[in-house]
Amino acid sequence: MILLTGGTGFIGRSVLRKLAEFGYPVRTLLGPSRSSPDLPRGVAVDVTLAALSDRRSIRASLVGVKTVIHLAGAEGQWGAESRLASDVAGTHTIAEAVADAGVQRIIYLSHLGADRSSAYPAMRARAMAEEHLRVSGVPFTIIRTTVIFGRLDSFTTSLAIMLAVAPLIFPIPGDGSTLFQPLWVEDLATCITWALDEPSTIGQTIEIGGPEFLSLLQILHMIMRAASSPRILLPTRPPYLKAGAWLLERLMPQPPVTTLWLDYLAVSRTADLNTLPRVFGLQPSRMEGNLSYLQERNWGWELLARQFLTRRRG
Repeated sequence: MILLTGGTGFIGRSVLRKLAEFGYPVRTLLGPSRSSPDLPRGVAVDVTLAALSDRRSIRASLVGVKTVIHLAGAEGQWGAESRLASDVAGTHTIAEAVADAGVQRIIYLSHLGADRSSAYPAMRARAMAEEHLRVSGVPFTIIRTTVIFGRLDSFTTSLAIMLAVAPLIFPIPGDGSTLFQPLWVEDLATCITWALDEPSTIGQTIEIGGPEFLSLLQILHMIMRAASSPRILLPTRPPYLKAGAWLLERLMPQPPVTTLWLDYLAVSRTADLNTLPRVFGLQPSRMEGNLSYLQERNWGWELLARQFLTRRRG
């Protein structure tokens, strides 16, 4: 039995579908919530309820579990620093619980640039979470990824929203030369699933990304074409953008951009292009061929809808 945390998230739903496709028995951990869980349709999965802060409930959820895939908090770099601290504490709880339960392996999704000495809070948090797993005594695999894209992501859809509401001119951090290596979420889900049958990945920290290095400027042009939102891109000093993001965080329950999100865009995030073919035998998909989902919505209205839904759920 596999226990999956974060199964209702953007990445978790893809991993659940992929695990089911390969015939793995899966139990997903759901946190307490007023809203119905957003699990993928047509996927048979056991469900267990527990907060990541509740070690006793986590321990009960691990009965019969041999492997844990820990995704909860994987997208936390976009949220507030308090959320990051909660994610790190939750990983600590998971690490202690899996050690007590005799779990044979844990796979953890982290981020490129995770480092306790990083200038960016999200990267420091990911490094702290990784360390909890390394000292747990449980065989681990840590997968550090670059930015992940796909339907309902927090990267391309946020950019599409901001482009849609921008009045002709769209400010970008600096000259837009920061490099990324976008990885399609379905390719990531495949790697996580295949890692279950790759003993060579145990005890390893593996850094992965997509098949190409793309500048922020190139990515924005792709998104503008896919979402039909042509804009004039204006180089802007990052402190001005962070001030605007700080204001949005205080005015909107679900802002399209946060100060931590801008931190993520500030530094190039790339890995060896050959890692996926070499370690997993997978040739990842290019970004531009997988952006058709950006044509499916009116992204200006999507911004308003997210604020309304967040208020209702609160």
